[in-house]
Amino acid sequence: MSINDISFARRGLLRWFRRHQRDLPWRRSRDPYPIWISEVMLQQTQVKTAVPYFESFLKAFPTVEALAAAPVDRVLAVWSGLGYYRRARQLHQAAREIVRRRGFPGTARELEELPGIGPYTAAAVASIAFDEAVLSLDGNVERVLSRYLALAEDPKRRRPRAALLAAGAALLDPEHPGESNQALMELGATVCVPRRPRCGECPLKEGCRGHATGEPERFPPPRRRRPSERIAWSVAVVERQGRVLFFRRSEASDFLPGMWELPNVPHDAAIEGLQQALAASYGGRWRLGEASFKVRHAITYRSLTLHVHRAGYVAGHRGSGPAAAWIDPSSLAGVGLSSMFEKVLARWSEVGEP
Repeated sequence: MSINDISFARRGLLRWFRRHQRDLPWRRSRDPYPIWISEVMLQQTQVKTAVPYFESFLKAFPTVEALAAAPVDRVLAVWSGLGYYRRARQLHQAAREIVRRRGFPGTARELEELPGIGPYTAAAVASIAFDEAVLSLDGNVERVLSRYLALAEDPKRRRPRAALLAAGAALLDPEHPGESNQALMELGATVCVPRRPRCGECPLKEGCRGHATGEPERFPPPRRRRPSERIAWSVAVVERQGRVLFFRRSEASDFLPGMWELPNVPHDAAIEGLQQALAASYGGRWRLGEASFKVRHAITYRSLTLHVHRAGYVAGHRGSGPAAAWIDPSSLAGVGLSSMFEKVLARWSEVGEP
């Protein structure tokens, strides 16, 4: 493609973005802090879901200094419901490092030195906040560029990825790299969508090889999905004077580390087996009734079925079991709790006494 063609495509992309961009709260500032928070939230989270969490998070922690000074439990509590809690922990760690450095790094390379910031997030923050001409290659942009080049190879592989990076860099306006990156992201999110792309509305359609084939959905080729893993847990709900018993997972856990949870063990139809498993995991002695109801929940590739039991708990002889707390369900907003356990408690309040 000639220099004139590239220049035409750049101008058309920016013109389209300035006319059609969505009014999103993180686009109202070039402060790197809210831009960074939004980019982390948007990893594996849809925009419509992220917006209210973004606003709540910025209200709770309006500056990077406020985030760095907050206890990690408070950060997890405000994040609660967004999932992928490692993101919140790494935000907190990175905020402390930014404060220690006395400000945000100004380049993508320096930003990548911070916990939890990879090439995509670093490029997004550096280009939008600091005008660095570096391409931010997320899944939406991968799709746009794969179709633009009619690239029928996995965009994660080295050779096709180099081609995408080169094409994307060419489309960045050197004077407005942040807007160019956002334009490519917006194009992939709203026009060049996975199914039934609206090619007639696309500012890049004239030079798009995928559009020229008449089958833009062929690009990029579909990736093989990881098979769903079905998991069944038994969950115990123990109530005392309006409070519910929670335990805190180990910080070393590879699943929801440091989060509060309702006691749970792999499902066993035998009550005696469940009582023994709960005693082994949490200490103490347990009394369980039959399961009252089931709750289904999905986390990435895991499909969980939770069998919920009313239980009694005697704290004697807990040994080295995890930390425990009796928490009023109405005050859960201040607790780092997975949304699957919020589902259980919501359903529990509906069912009432079994």
